Amino acid sequence: MRTKVLTVEVPAPLAEQIDRLAMRQDRSQDSVVREALTAWADREDRFRALTLEGLADVDAGRLVEQSAMEAWVDSLDNDASPR
Repeated sequence: MRTKVLTVEVPAPLAEQIDRLAMRQDRSQDSVVREALTAWADREDRFRALTLEGLADVDAGRLVEQSAMEAWVDSLDNDASPR
């Protein structure tokens, strides 16, 4: 895989936390930061996709009235089934 070097300044406590995590897991700082950035980027991509999906539903008129949603939520409180 092709790579690119990024340079970033982080607060000292965060850098120290990354150092501790890397040492505790016997991993490099690079791998810890790479994993964290990958998880963040994936989460942000998923959030955007879900937002666009929701907006498409609104555009298509697939909506639920507030009163219907409130009634559904209220019905959850009255549910006697075991959890």
